[in-house]
Amino acid sequence: MFIAQELRKKNIAEYLLYMWQVEDTIRAFDCSLARIKHEYVERFDYTDEQKEDEVDWFGNLIRMMNEEGCREKGHLQINKVTLQTLCELHEQLMASPKFPFYNTAYYKVLPFIVELRNRGANKEENEIETCLNALYGVMMLRLQKKEITPNTQNAVKDLSNFIGMLSDYYKKDKEEPIFVP
Repeated sequence: MFIAQELRKKNIAEYLLYMWQVEDTIRAFDCSLARIKHEYVERFDYTDEQKEDEVDWFGNLIRMMNEEGCREKGHLQINKVTLQTLCELHEQLMASPKFPFYNTAYYKVLPFIVELRNRGANKEENEIETCLNALYGVMMLRLQKKEITPNTQNAVKDLSNFIGMLSDYYKKDKEEPIFVP
């Protein structure tokens, strides 16, 4: 909860990736709040009150996962809405002539997006989700200490830069709208 709150303020893409990891963590503990409390939350150097808050947060997420039918796979609606907001901002940035650097970054990663989709990524998902899924996949490989090829590392660097730029525009837009209706 505390990490999620900070990430949401600082970098929306990192927040989404973290929340996807939280969803997977909940699944790894079989959606059991008792297990999460004793086997996971207890390991953190939190006060008792912070631990209670963290357990409550996980309890709410578990409840939502059960209600939304994503105990085994998929993402919570709150995360889908955040992703959709990012996608809408991406479309606005692409349609505007005021953001040439963003457009350049997009066209730099477009071949990677096409390649990921050709390799079997869900062709129905939008391009931003494809990028985030790639970043999440590499993050999981790193956590498992698996080898990442130089080509993948280069692609991830460009994808990270592009998604980072989108996150920066998201933050700016929240502080002061970039696109005035």
